[in-house]
Amino acid sequence: MHNFSSSIIELSESALQNNISFLKSQIAPNVLFSSVVKGNAYGHGIEVFVPLAERCGINHFSTFSANEALHAKRSLTNDSDIMIMGDMEGDSLQWAIENGIEFYIFDLERLHEAHSWAKKIGKKAYIHLELETGLNRTGLNNKSLETAVKYIQNNQDSFIIKGICTHYAGAETVNNYLRIQNQIKRFNEQCGWLRSRGLTGFLMHSACSAAMLTYPETQMDMVRIGIAQYGYWPSQETQMHYYLKNGVRDKKKIVDPLKRIIKWKSQITSVKEVEPGEFVGYGTYYLTQRKQKIASVPIGYAHGFARSLSNLGMVLVRGRRAPVVGLVNMNMMMADVSNIPDAKIHDEVVIIGKQKNLQMSVASFSDMTNYLNYEVLVRLPSEIPRVVVN
Repeated sequence: MHNFSSSIIELSESALQNNISFLKSQIAPNVLFSSVVKGNAYGHGIEVFVPLAERCGINHFSTFSANEALHAKRSLTNDSDIMIMGDMEGDSLQWAIENGIEFYIFDLERLHEAHSWAKKIGKKAYIHLELETGLNRTGLNNKSLETAVKYIQNNQDSFIIKGICTHYAGAETVNNYLRIQNQIKRFNEQCGWLRSRGLTGFLMHSACSAAMLTYPETQMDMVRIGIAQYGYWPSQETQMHYYLKNGVRDKKKIVDPLKRIIKWKSQITSVKEVEPGEFVGYGTYYLTQRKQKIASVPIGYAHGFARSLSNLGMVLVRGRRAPVVGLVNMNMMMADVSNIPDAKIHDEVVIIGKQKNLQMSVASFSDMTNYLNYEVLVRLPSEIPRVVVN
């Protein structure tokens, strides 16, 4: 197969195995690990990531949309389960029920629709009831929950309740501590009420990466792990909480148990000497102060390298940092390689990941552009080829 792409994304199998092993060590052995692959597997590429995660022992995946669930299902190599947490448009309810795909119910309209499809198809719908506990986004409130339970009990041939779930309002920061505590209490009360109505056998799940690491009582029967499996802490607070909880207070002794699985790399396409006092690229954004060696790299904002990184970003060339100079174009950027005298055409350029002893982290973009790790990752276009390496 030809690869004519200007860059490539590598996913490290050993790093993912490391992350999953670490995260599983933080949860009880009987807790199900659901791998969250929304946002094109946080930019890692759903079709490549899903079979990779299966090889690392994962057998449950969570998506946001039915479209993502379709891509995940096509990529399965084992008999893994898939759960849709959000958007379902068009014929997706029919498709989900036909294919045994689990999905959230957070309003009565979807419940009624699922019932009518289940009857038509002659198969039960695998549902998770999402409860409103204080995020005030999606979820059944007390009144609609009562109505839903009665409806399900009157139509038991149409439904299997796989889970009861909720989502926390920002478990990655201590600012939300009281709000999270109230949500945990409300969720446990609502699950108790459901049991009192004769509903049993469901998985209770509420924890994302941050909640799982910071509030162990939220682990329940299943955890939904997104950003942490890819090697990123949900926030610096979550990371510091983990170190303090484990008695690591000496900065020199800190070893990050999470490893980034992604490496995004391109190559130099042109190198030229520019005289002092010349502008580089469009407009008057960058003026050379001396004779400088400028390398062109075929990566731009169309590839997810933000324009706001003009004159700010860094890339790695021959194991050294090279600053991005001038305006980041749609399909190209320039880097100053004056301090890397042997830099030449076809040299590897690392945009995210390691090269020799240095690393460009996603956070280095985030710090410069006010993006979150998540935002930088999900902006990586799906057209960039993803390949698995050890």
